Amino acid sequence: MKIPFKNKSIRWRIMACVVAAIIIMAVTLVAIIYLDQRMMEHMGESYKTNAQLTEVSTQLGNMEKSLENYIAYRTFESIDSYYHFQASSEELLYWFPEMPSTDEVLQKEYVVKQLIMSLYYFSRETVTAQRANNEQKASDGYKKTLACYDILQGQIEELNILLMQRNAEIYSTNKSKFIVLTQISIALILVFFLLILAMLYLSVTHITKPLSDISSVALRIAQQDFDIPLFKNNDSTEIGTICRAFDRMIISIREYIDQIWIKAAQENELREKEMAMRELYANAQLRALQNQINPHFLFNTLNTGAQLAMIEGADKTCYFMEQVADFFRYNISHKGQAATIDEELALIDNFVYIMKVRFGERFEFIKNVSNEKHPQLLPRMILQPLVENCIKHGRSEIKTRVELSVEPELYMTKIKVSDNGEGFSPELRENILSQNPDMRTIPQASDGTGTGLVNVISRLRLYFHRHDVFDILDNEGGGTTFLLRIPNV
Repeated sequence: MKIPFKNKSIRWRIMACVVAAIIIMAVTLVAIIYLDQRMMEHMGESYKTNAQLTEVSTQLGNMEKSLENYIAYRTFESIDSYYHFQASSEELLYWFPEMPSTDEVLQKEYVVKQLIMSLYYFSRETVTAQRANNEQKASDGYKKTLACYDILQGQIEELNILLMQRNAEIYSTNKSKFIVLTQISIALILVFFLLILAMLYLSVTHITKPLSDISSVALRIAQQDFDIPLFKNNDSTEIGTICRAFDRMIISIREYIDQIWIKAAQENELREKEMAMRELYANAQLRALQNQINPHFLFNTLNTGAQLAMIEGADKTCYFMEQVADFFRYNISHKGQAATIDEELALIDNFVYIMKVRFGERFEFIKNVSNEKHPQLLPRMILQPLVENCIKHGRSEIKTRVELSVEPELYMTKIKVSDNGEGFSPELRENILSQNPDMRTIPQASDGTGTGLVNVISRLRLYFHRHDVFDILDNEGGGTTFLLRIPNV
């Protein structure tokens, strides 16, 4: 026999559980709120008798003042007020007992009521005598009314105290009951909350158990355990559809999974070997690019040192040769393939000194670098080929001017090397910047001028693994600017 609830959709079953839980909780909250409200009303009625007694005393006081005004002035307004307040006070006497009682509070209420009735009697006698112009009788009646009113006020005060004491006891009792009711309400809320949780847990567990079975089977498949029985679920619900689809998937996996795993393992092994070969090739290529030295520069430098040794004194020649030695020592003995910007700038100082000795007044070098530290790393021997290129191709008819600047920014440091030469043609610039650093050989430009630049660009792109680290810009007044973007890492 099929259970109707079982064949319902998952959405319907979840909504039914949620609605049932909401209804149970709502009924519980309404019942608790109703009980609390009734208790609050009962507690609020504790001091109702005091308020009623105060209202009676107020109406009687107003009646007495109206009578006094009538005795003194005999106006229509005063006698009308007298009858009004008397009627109002009489309407408030319904809760006073009609018979004496052994209870102290009820007996005091009976006494107060009798005094009020006496007050009505004396005041009516006084009004009747006043209307009949019997001054003596009206005066005697008013005195009796005042005496009765004074006694009545004293009895009302005593009754008010007794009511306050009794109402305080009632309030204390009701307060204790309210605390107990509050505790019971909290306990009921917790109990119903736990019951709702248990109901939801059982319902959701019943609904999601097939999904848990599917998840368990999927986990076994992921662990290459294919000895799994089929679900064979014929339900018309979403779970049944998923189970049947999963059965078809298991059959397909059993047919092809072995071949897929073997092929994946082979591809993974080939990919790891290819990555290792690329890494070895990149390291070898970086070392090869790093070790390139321009032999013409070495020859010209040594030739200049020899001429100085012959022409000038030993001190200047010694200093010059020390600068040359420091320059070559940096390239030969520097540990690792990277250097800081400050180390590269120090090498440029040595190189510029050598070039100034070589070219004299025909060469001007401008250095715009702040005194702060520049610890960013880059491949060593990067700036020197750029300055050398500017000296070689930036000559003008009057003087060769080279300018170097370092501009720190938030995420990168820009290094600019500029000259005042004729600049690069668009074709040559495009040819140099388009060289691929992953090539097995570094192609040269058609006139041989781009070899050093291609070396620098290739090493920068290999080192930072990004293409925009180097750029060639045209100056407005003529010449070229080499722009390096060094990440601040």
